[in-house]
Order: sequence, then structure tokens, then C-alpha cells
Amino acid sequence: MKPKVLVTGLGATTPVGGDVASTWDALLAGESGVRRIEADWAADLPVQIAAPVAVDPGEVLDRVEARTLDRSQQLALVAAREAWADAGLGAGSVPPERLAVVVASGIGGVLTLLAQYDVLKEKGARRVSPHTVPMLMPNGPAATVGLDLVARAGVHAPVSACASGAEAIGLALDLLRAGRADVVVAGGTEAAIHALPIAGFASMRALSTREGDPREASRPYDKARDGFVLGEGAAVLVLETEEHARARGARVYAELAGAGMSADAHHVAAPEPTGAGAARAVELALRDADLSPAEVAHVNAHATSTPLGDVAEAAALRTALGDAAGGICVTATKSCTGHLLGAAGALEAIVTVLSLHNRTVPPTRNLDDPDDDVQLDVVRFEPRALPEGAAALSNSFGFGGHNVTLAFKAV
Repeated sequence: MKPKVLVTGLGATTPVGGDVASTWDALLAGESGVRRIEADWAADLPVQIAAPVAVDPGEVLDRVEARTLDRSQQLALVAAREAWADAGLGAGSVPPERLAVVVASGIGGVLTLLAQYDVLKEKGARRVSPHTVPMLMPNGPAATVGLDLVARAGVHAPVSACASGAEAIGLALDLLRAGRADVVVAGGTEAAIHALPIAGFASMRALSTREGDPREASRPYDKARDGFVLGEGAAVLVLETEEHARARGARVYAELAGAGMSADAHHVAAPEPTGAGAARAVELALRDADLSPAEVAHVNAHATSTPLGDVAEAAALRTALGDAAGGICVTATKSCTGHLLGAAGALEAIVTVLSLHNRTVPPTRNLDDPDDDVQLDVVRFEPRALPEGAAALSNSFGFGGHNVTLAFKAV
């Protein structure tokens, strides 16, 4: 019998709030973190909107500490420290050999890479920072959190594009079930709001080019959607075996009951149009969690606001959940936060956990005219109540055909 894994701590820094509480309140109110980029470097870009974090990490971290960390590492550290404190843990609370870290990033230290390349070109090799490699490596955020918490059971950094944060949580589940750790700090981080990533995504026609109020640009499932909005941030969960959590009297938010992963093997960027691979991830998560579709009350959808992706995910949900799909309420967090890439799945896992814990689902913003092909009960305008003892799913999909579904149960 698989040991239960419980969620005991939450931490986040997002485009709508500097911590979990403010983020949750903003999502319930349907607030948006998307705004116009006023910096000079954005003046000639085809897309000039993004969703930066509401609270800069420089306002939270010590200046000397932050100086040798890439922005993605800074954000991860802010979120991890909040989650650790929220779990009621302190220095030495967990033996280092029983504590693991899994913090993902889809891109890693791209801001450091690009900035130091500019230094190399303009000032020469001798002026490149000696911290460059530790700051740009994709495992840098995981290493930063692992060092801060003194985690010796393992430090891991899945890289699966926009599914990375969710995959990190799935790996944490495996580590705990296998007995390799008693506590795992897991999540994702991303900081890639820069001219090159924006230009690259824009060239793929993946970003919204909507004119007018930037807050209306991210519109999952709406007929007028035209792409996602690039965001940044970090989200981290503290996960524990039930035995460990109960022994220390931990406050429990929810149970991480299962995870399902699959790959499309279809295209490096485009979703498989029938949603077959995504449906398989949902089915595997249900099986792992010992859940039937009828027991699922809510889905936090990947729903990036791309024309093809939203429809493919809706098809996947209808395939995997069958007749039960029509009675399950769906929400799309990215309508408010934009797309946090490698942090998206972790943030949406937190929102799913809070939805179960508070029995309330935040609404999807900007869904004025639902796409006829979606055929889902998408929550909009006002929050939706959930029944007691519900189960919920959180979907994440990434370039490369990565599909991850996490299953949570209320406690």
C-alpha cells in the first residue's frame, strides 16, 4: 500500500501577489498581473506586455545574498522560505539526510546568460562574473534552495518546459513513496522577461498581440484569445509522508494523491490536436490516486490562452473524464497571472490545493465569449463553491510534448 503524501506548506511570489495569501486573494477577486513593459529595451518588440512579479525579490532578500543569484534563483528562494515557514519548520526541524528538494525551471538562468554575454562582448572576458555558471545553470534554483535548507536526501531539477513545476511535484511524490525522504520541498521558478525570449515566443506566434488594456490579453477558452502572456514567479510546496506530518502535528492543506505523466511524441511545440497524450496523463493520475472521474469536482487547467492548446486540453478532459466532465468545474489561473513557464504547474498546484482547502474555486478572467469547441463548465465572473471532501486535478503541458496531471484530495 502506497504511503499517503500530504501538503503541509505553501510559498509563492507571483504577478498578483508577493506571497500565497495575497496571490490567493487576488485570484478570488479576478485581478490581473499583466501590464505594459515600460523599459527602453521593449520599445521595438512586437509584444510589449508581460506579467512581472508583484513584489521584486530584491525587496525581500538581503542585497549581498541576492547579488550572486540569478533572478530565477531569487524567486525560488523567496517562495521556498515562505513554504518552509508556513509548514512550521525551522532550522534542524528535519534531519538533512531525510530532506530533499525538487525545484524545476523551464529555462534556467537566462537573464544571467544574456547579461553576461553582453559583458563579454562589450568589456571582454576578464569582466565576466565568476558567478556566471552557477547563476545560469538550470539546476541553480534547486541548488540554491537545497543549500539554504541543508537538504542532503537529494536535490533535483526537472526541465520539461511548461510542465516542469508539475513534474517536480510528481517526482517529489515518488521520492516520498519510495522512502528516500520524509519531507520534500518541491516546485518551480522562472524569470525570463527579456527581449530575446519575448522575441522568440512572438516569432512562433505564441504570444498575445491584443491591443488595448494589457489585463485583458490573457483569455483562456475565449473566442478572442490569441496567445499567452509571458509571466514570471515561483511557487513551492512542502510535501511530507503522512507518518512524518502526523508525528509532528503539522497543519495539512490537502493530500497529493497521485500523478500521471505522458508524452505526445507529436511536435516540439504544437499540441497533439486530439489531446490523446494529455488524456493519458489524466487517466494515469486518476489511477495512481485511486480516483474515479465521478469523484473529481474540479480541474485547474493548463489553459494558456492559445487557440489550439485550449481546445486540445478540453478534448483531453472530455476523453479522460467521460460523462463526468460536464459536472466538473474548471478554472484557468493564467487568465490572471499570465504564463509562468516552469513555475506555472507549481503555482497552479498551490491554487488547486487552496481551492480544496477553502472549498472555493477562483474564477477565470476575461472569458466573455466561450469557445464552442471547449464544452466545459469553466468558472467565470465569481468564485465557485466546492463540496466537502472533493478531489481535484491540475494539468500542465510543455513544449516537447510533456504532459503532467497532479491529483489532490481534500482532507
